[in-house]
Amino acid sequence: MNLIRSYNVIGTAICQWSRSVGQMGGRSGVLGGCRRMCSKLQPENPESSPAAPAHAPRPAFKLPGYRPSPMDQRILVWSGRYKTADQIPDQVSFETLDAARNKLRVKACYGMIVATLLACLVMVIQGKRAAGRNESLTSLNMEKKAKWRQEAKMEREEVAAAAHLLAEKPQ
Repeated sequence: MNLIRSYNVIGTAICQWSRSVGQMGGRSGVLGGCRRMCSKLQPENPESSPAAPAHAPRPAFKLPGYRPSPMDQRILVWSGRYKTADQIPDQVSFETLDAARNKLRVKACYGMIVATLLACLVMVIQGKRAAGRNESLTSLNMEKKAKWRQEAKMEREEVAAAAHLLAEKPQ
């Protein structure tokens, strides 16, 4: 316990020292006592800025239109983007299709979560019913192994009987 206290004391002392050093740093007058990254504002020169083009340029991150496949059309309808497949335009942006896929992916995950919970609930109910009938995996395994032993014993008796008949038969 004393070892932990000594580490806490040392840590507190180091933190206080680092705060005091940070406040009296070499640029404390310029940066207001805190160390920060340089954030100088660049002076704007309206004469040096290029003239705006007549038409608005297309953003570089947008991809051209995408022709949706029949599966993509189903995804767009299932995700709720369009009511019917007839309403889907010939060209759809990739962002729209990606958003629809993501929405459908989330719906599928929710469906799997619900299915997993229902399956767990069914297994719990079946397990409680089996416990009420005094059935357990141990008892089922014991019964199965007893059945296998009985079958093996019957096979050995049949082999012994066949060997005994062969031994008695004169040739």
